Amino acid sequence: MSDATLHKPATPARFRSATEESPAARWALIAVAVGGLALLVGAPLVIVFVEALSRGWAAAVTSLASRDAQSAIRLTLLITAIAVPMNAVFGIAAAWFITKFDFRGKAFLITLIDLPFSISPVVAGLCIVLLFGANSALGGWLVASGYPIVFAVPGIVLATVFVTFPFVARELIPVMIEQGRAEEEAALTLGATGWRTFRTVTLPNIRWALLYGTLLCTARAMGEFGAVAVVSGKIRGQTATMPITIEMFYNEYLSIAAFSMAALLTGFALLTLLLKTALELRHADALSATRRH
Repeated sequence: MSDATLHKPATPARFRSATEESPAARWALIAVAVGGLALLVGAPLVIVFVEALSRGWAAAVTSLASRDAQSAIRLTLLITAIAVPMNAVFGIAAAWFITKFDFRGKAFLITLIDLPFSISPVVAGLCIVLLFGANSALGGWLVASGYPIVFAVPGIVLATVFVTFPFVARELIPVMIEQGRAEEEAALTLGATGWRTFRTVTLPNIRWALLYGTLLCTARAMGEFGAVAVVSGKIRGQTATMPITIEMFYNEYLSIAAFSMAALLTGFALLTLLLKTALELRHADALSATRRH
C-alpha cells in the first residue's frame, strides 16, 4: 500500500440541518397531522351533513322553514350584524389607543382585552345577569322603564360583543405596533387632520388585519352558545339563536331539524373561511407586502 493511500484524508460527512428529517419521519408527521384533522374536524362536519340529509333534501328544507327555525336564523343574523360592527369599532379604538399612546397601565389594559379568552362564556353571561337582571338596581330600573336587557335581544348582543371583542383588537395590535407611528406623525406634520390621517394612512395599513379579525368575529358571533344561553332565557321564537335552537331540537328528538340547523350554521362558518381564503389568493401580493412591513 502506498504512502498516498495511507495518508488520504477521510471524506467529511454531509452536513445535516437540525430541522432535516428522514423521509419516513416526514411522512409519519404528515400522516399524523392529516389524520388528526380528518378525525377531529373532517369527520364531525361530514356526520352533520349526512345526518341532516338522511331523509332527503325536502325534509331538511322543510325543517328549516318552520317558524322556530326561521326566528332563530333571523335573530342570529341580527345579533351578528350588530355585534360585529361594534367590535370592529371598539377593536380599532382599543388598538389605536394602545399602540399610539404611552401611558401607565397599558399592560393591564391589554390583559383586560384578553379577559374574554380566559374566562368561561357561561361566567360572562352570569355576570351580565347579575348586573342587568331584574333583581339588580340597574336592571330593575331598565325593566321598569321598558328596556329590559336580560332575556331580551340587548342582553344577547351584549354577551356576544363581550365574548367576541378580543378578535378584532388582537389582530390589529401587533400590526399597528410593528408599523409604528412615523407615517401618522408625518401626515399630521403636513397638515392632515386626525380623521384624514386615519382614513388615508392608518386604515390602508391595517385593512387586512381588520378583515381577518372581522371574519373571525363573525364566525364566533354566529356560533356563540354559553353566554347567550345564560342571558337569553331560551325563549322559543324570541331569544333562541341558532345554537340554542339546535340544542332544543336535539333534546326534543327532532334530529333532522337539529342537524339541518347545525349544517346551515356550519355552512355559514365555511362560507366565512372560503371568503378569507379567496381574498388571500386574490390579494396575495398585497398581503405579502403588508407582512414584510
